[in-house]
Amino acid sequence: MTWLVWSPLVANLVLGLLGPWIARTLPPGMAVRLVPIAMVVVAMGTGTVLTTLGFLSFAQVPEVARLGSWSASRLGAEQPWPAAVEAMAGICAALLLAAGLHTTMRVVRELVRVAGTARRLVPGPDGVVIVPGAVPDAYSLPALPGSPARVVVTTAMLRALDGEESRVLFAHEAAHVSGRHHLYVQLSHLASATNPLLRPTARAVRFAVERAADEAAARRLGNRRLVARALARAALAKAAALRADDLDEGSTGTASVSLSATGGQVAQRAAALLASAPRPRRAIAIGLLALTTITLLGSSVAVDQLDDRLDQAELPAPVLSSSPHRGSQTIAFVLPGP
Repeated sequence: MTWLVWSPLVANLVLGLLGPWIARTLPPGMAVRLVPIAMVVVAMGTGTVLTTLGFLSFAQVPEVARLGSWSASRLGAEQPWPAAVEAMAGICAALLLAAGLHTTMRVVRELVRVAGTARRLVPGPDGVVIVPGAVPDAYSLPALPGSPARVVVTTAMLRALDGEESRVLFAHEAAHVSGRHHLYVQLSHLASATNPLLRPTARAVRFAVERAADEAAARRLGNRRLVARALARAALAKAAALRADDLDEGSTGTASVSLSATGGQVAQRAAALLASAPRPRRAIAIGLLALTTITLLGSSVAVDQLDDRLDQAELPAPVLSSSPHRGSQTIAFVLPGP
């Protein structure tokens, strides 16, 4: 079972290399649910292995060994790796943890800002918020504690699309809200922050989220060609307005936790809509679940082996022995071997 200890690191490489392909090959709805969870498990498993290696190096410091009541020499007697390698693993684990905490704080601040924005927006009778704007745009704000979900459309976007195309846009953004897609995007974002090898996979998850909303709109309206045409026209209208006004993508007021139908490789999404509906890819899904399961087992084995090593190196407790003199006792210590 020793090989399982390294399975999270192997899974990290596999998901880093194949993750984008997996996210694009699986049906979008399945990819949105499975890939971010696998990313989180693999990132945590990699962090667990690096932390256990780093702790073994840290535990051999004499002062730390005394606090933990274990023998530093015995703990390092059967080390499979040089102490410098274990120390580097610990440093990497600390840096990745710091990056994850920094990203988490930034996401929380952004969610608080988005919640405040959503509370100030008043929807119309159809539940859509129409705001004045020279740039055609449409995006969804997720439901958060204390604030409802919102679908926001600018007046410029309504002028750029006809009635049927506007329905496509509303259905697309409503799919983001009902599917709580922002959670999966943020999970993949946090996993890639603590594991840089997963960044390409996180970008693929963002694309899969947009594809999932596209497919939901196509099922709702029953016309894949209409959805493709509406997305293409909306993206072209937005791009033309941005070029004319020399604006950048962030000037429309949307946050990264919001999801927009006009973002994320619209040409590829339109081409996918003009093709047949995605086919189930059960073998790939089962492989991804197996990779996730093996990572969980490897993380558990790594923690168990660390616990066993510490138990084996633990200093024996002092033994009380009777003294030849009545009423007195002697404390005898059994010293560990070298």
